[in-house]
Amino acid sequence: MSKLMRTLPVLAAAALVLSACVETNPVEPTDPSTGGSGETGTDGDGGDSADMPPAPAGLEDIYDQQVMWEECGDRYECTDVEVPLDYDAPDGETITIAVKRLGATGGDPMGSILVNPGGPGGSGIEFVEYVTSSMSPEIYQNYDVVGFDPRGVQNSTPLDCVSDAELDRVISADYADTDAGEAEWTTDATAIGEGCEELSGELAGNMDTVSAARDMDVIRAVLDESEFDYLGFSYGTFLGSTYADLFPENVGHMVLDGALDPTSTSFDMNLGQAGGFEGAFMAYIEDCLAGSLCPLSDTPDEAAEQIVDLLDDALANPLPTGDSDRPLTQSLAFTGMIVTMYDEASWPMLTAALTEAMTLGTGASLLELADIYNVRNSDGTFGDNSTEANWAINCMDYPAAEYTQEELDDQVAQLEEVAPHFGQFFGGSNDELCLNFPFQSEREPGEVTAEGSDPIIVIGTTGDPATPYEWSVGLADQLENGILVSYDGEGHTAYGRSNDCVQSAVDQYFLEDVVPEDELSC
Repeated sequence: MSKLMRTLPVLAAAALVLSACVETNPVEPTDPSTGGSGETGTDGDGGDSADMPPAPAGLEDIYDQQVMWEECGDRYECTDVEVPLDYDAPDGETITIAVKRLGATGGDPMGSILVNPGGPGGSGIEFVEYVTSSMSPEIYQNYDVVGFDPRGVQNSTPLDCVSDAELDRVISADYADTDAGEAEWTTDATAIGEGCEELSGELAGNMDTVSAARDMDVIRAVLDESEFDYLGFSYGTFLGSTYADLFPENVGHMVLDGALDPTSTSFDMNLGQAGGFEGAFMAYIEDCLAGSLCPLSDTPDEAAEQIVDLLDDALANPLPTGDSDRPLTQSLAFTGMIVTMYDEASWPMLTAALTEAMTLGTGASLLELADIYNVRNSDGTFGDNSTEANWAINCMDYPAAEYTQEELDDQVAQLEEVAPHFGQFFGGSNDELCLNFPFQSEREPGEVTAEGSDPIIVIGTTGDPATPYEWSVGLADQLENGILVSYDGEGHTAYGRSNDCVQSAVDQYFLEDVVPEDELSC
């Protein structure tokens, strides 16, 4: 067989993947009586109702719902918004979307900015709590900043597919490139799908991004906003562009940072990330070799093969970690490496972890990094359901395809071409999981145009491993009013972690309605 190691789709882009390891700067609490979005209670602080877009037919009650906001920490308010489980059956079962709002700290708000950190499966409820680590103070001083957990995610009506113990086993497993490995993977993939259906029912089949985007328009209406201001990172760009294509007339200021290309298939995503992470690894290796603490040696290509050798050794003989029940498998080792590629500030963590593994033969540091990525607690529980949500959202967004052996061989060749060192570790795709999922995607990848929308800023980072720069270029080209801003640098996404050029372009758009020049280079 020429099929490569199966990797569950945990390599999806996430905006704050190492947030657990870095110091954050939460918003300083202020007196709730000064500024912000008003007193706790029913909403009604937005725009003139005469300017509000009409509710879609059959959804009038959903759009007109009154919600109760409750205090949920200093300066924050929370509520639940009711939405249809299935928009094709608006009078049927409903689910809830958890929403959290930081009132404008400087006084009377200019409006609301909805934010999404990516994933898919990332929590906007958590993200809004750390908004100061990614947003300029002038933004949250003048806007209410609103986070939400998309349908099926964590604080909203949550998806459940497997027990924590089973999830722990699956994300740690190495599926060998053998008939036995193929059978093991098929068994696990089938069990995941069956578990999603058994534990979550029809929710698993309604986790698609189109439905989540329609939920966002309900949130807009609940906030009494006639237009929709939005800041989305990573997968959040796909959510945002989908919204813009569905409701172009409702788009206000929209910024999409680290874009997904809506024309991509599941394999296109895999191929793009393989090339992106290959580039990030090589940039890291060159930086490491230039320092005095690097455990790697010789040329960059030879150093890359030293990392590959370490991963191969972990497949044959998982490294001890200090926990006899949790040796470092190849899958966990690669995840621990991948997580540090999202931000070059994390590269020293990888250097320390590689030094431990290559000199001591132990994998405790790489295991710790993998646990951060997987949101695994020390007691074996998981801090959220992002992995399960990721599985379901991807399966409902990307039609699963069965490939002939010739097609699989061609995919292997493509992966090895764009990623000669690390492409072999991107051999699995969503197709393998989603073929065994009880619900099948009805979406066909294609261009989004958002015809008639206000300008939409798309930010691409030239060295972004998780959402390669070309994807941002592609999305900006597709959008009728797309404005491309390019950041020349390493890491995933740009706003809040790059330079004054990017920061100013975004801030001026939100605060002063100044549209940056198209193809601005930062």
